[in-house]
Amino acid sequence: WARPRGTDMELMEISEKYSMTREEAAALLHKIADSLARHNDFEFVREGVKFRVDVADQVDVEVELEIDSDKSSLEIEINW
Repeated sequence: WARPRGTDMELMEISEKYSMTREEAAALLHKIADSLARHNDFEFVREGVKFRVDVADQVDVEVELEIDSDKSSLEIEINW
């Protein structure tokens, strides 16, 4: 398990981009939502390392929709 320790931890950021079907994207969002609804943490695995991040009971959510003639995007950001 890789787990943040102490209060003076440096920023760790993992960013990945995937191409998938709309249905696969919906399944990913369902998996994330189910994890947040059932647990007080969120787990994911990258390069064989499992990360677990504790999620506060109260979170801030930002939803941003951008519509363009060529491409549209939906960004969902959850902070705690």
